[in-house]
Amino acid sequence: MITAPQLRAARALLGIDQRELADQAGLSVPTIQRMEASDGVIRGNVDSLMKLIAALDHAGIELIGEGAVSSGGRRGVRLKATVADGANDAAAATAGGRRDQR
Repeated sequence: MITAPQLRAARALLGIDQRELADQAGLSVPTIQRMEASDGVIRGNVDSLMKLIAALDHAGIELIGEGAVSSGGRRGVRLKATVADGANDAAAATAGGRRDQR
């Protein structure tokens, strides 16, 4: 299950617009718009929801369910560790910095 705020937050983390997410998920822009305008948990065609979640997963988004390990125990999203680590490496390289070896 995914909520509209989680979907908007996931897009923001990825730095993509509705059109790009629609392309990645194989959905239409109006479908993404309807999903993001939903109250609470997104309802819709199961196939569309599965495509959306698969696209987010492929892009490196981890959905945090209600009561899962997170600060506050509420729903949210975060970048998967491997994606976040890679993004940090790329940012450090771009800035001319070097990331400490662990």
